[in-house]
Formats: sequence, structure tokens, C-alpha cells
Amino acid sequence: MVNKYLKQAHISERKFKQILKYFCFDIDATTTSKLTGISRNSINKLFTQIRVHVVEICEENSIFAVGEIDIDESYFGGKRKDKRGRCASGNTPVFGMLKRGDKVYTQIVKNCSKSVLMPIIADKASKGSVIFSAGFKIYDGIVDYGYKEHFRVKQSECFVVDNNHIIGLKIFGNFAKFA
Repeated sequence: MVNKYLKQAHISERKFKQILKYFCFDIDATTTSKLTGISRNSINKLFTQIRVHVVEICEENSIFAVGEIDIDESYFGGKRKDKRGRCASGNTPVFGMLKRGDKVYTQIVKNCSKSVLMPIIADKASKGSVIFSAGFKIYDGIVDYGYKEHFRVKQSECFVVDNNHIIGLKIFGNFAKFA
């Protein structure tokens, strides 16, 4: 029994394709086990391998081509206690990038310092892109990294001026917080 998708597997290609179909339809491991006649532990291992492979493919293809890229940091969770954003305790910082009209990249970070965020930006955004960001101080000097232009959005004054905004990324962040 040869399986071109799984090396050293004792599952036929036909069974593997069936398991992959159930994975794509978001059917849980117990139900998939009953439908395929394969143990739940084996199904769990296969589902984990599939998830790892999906993450690897996404990370390989996640560099943004030259274009307009919005960048922003957000904070998820934590107790509010009359404080918002960075000040609230227990928040998880998340950094996000959005290529307008294309795709979003997010990453949980340990903090939102320049030393943490700039390598992510340099790794994911192509040089020559136009960067739009909030007025956060860490984005100072981003043009020195090889980006064409950098526009700051002053959210307290006016949210949209001409094409100078990060609305798409803010909407994505708010959707993710409440999803």
C-alpha cells in the first residue's frame, strides 16, 4: 500500500483523501473515526499533521508584494478596569498587517516594541511598499528600512484623509475580537 501523501503510513490514498475531506468539512475526529473505521488517536495525529502543514504553507506564502500595506497593533483579552489598550492588565498584544485588496497577516507578539515589530515588517512586507500606520512612536524611521513612503494616521483628529487610513485592519481586528 503506497500513499504519496503520507510516507510510511498504513492508510491508503483513498482513505487519506476521505479523511482530508472530513477535515475540510470541519468534522471532528470522533465522527471521522467512526466514518472511516480508523482509530480516533490516528485521526487526531493526522489532523494535527494537516494543521501543521497548512501553517507551513501559509507562512511560506505570506510575504506581501509591493503595494499599500496597513500596519497596526492591537490588544486582545484582559480585564478592562477603566483602562483600555496597552494599559489594561492581562492583554495579549497582536500585530497585524493588511495589504489593501489582498490578504492579512497577524502574529501574537511578546510586546509591541520596535525591536519586536520591525523584523516582522521587514520579513513580511516587500521593499518599495507604501506603509500606513497609526501614530505609534515605534514606526519612526520605517522609510529607512527601504519602504517607499510612510503615512501616519492620526486617529484622534480624523480617521480618513484622502487615502491615508488603516480602516481595513481596524475592522479586521474588531471582527477578530468579537468572533
